[in-house]
Amino acid sequence: MRASSISYPVAILAVLVGMLWGIVMAATHDHQAMPAHAHLNLLGWVSLFLFGLFYQVHPAIDRGHLALLQVLVWIIGTVIMTIGVALVHTGSPASGEPLASIGSIIVVIGMLLFGWIVMRR
Repeated sequence: MRASSISYPVAILAVLVGMLWGIVMAATHDHQAMPAHAHLNLLGWVSLFLFGLFYQVHPAIDRGHLALLQVLVWIIGTVIMTIGVALVHTGSPASGEPLASIGSIIVVIGMLLFGWIVMRR
């Protein structure tokens, strides 16, 4: 399995969820979760799609287990962080802050891994 073959569909799923979330916020006039919505769009849509483009341009890397691991780490971190940030901004900071922190650390690990992949090629 290729890293790009996971990046693209998950990125599209993330942007669709983000768009629907934005529509719900607009319809209800409740924008408390806007920071989480922004994190989902930036990390889930933009970053994942860019990872997919990089991996597709470099097919030897795309086929590697390290690229697949990087994408999976990024997805897991993004989901955890988005949930945590949403909880923090919708009135549950005690349960959201640990998740946001853990998710942030996982995303940083994913970016360090991506940076290492890019630099070693």
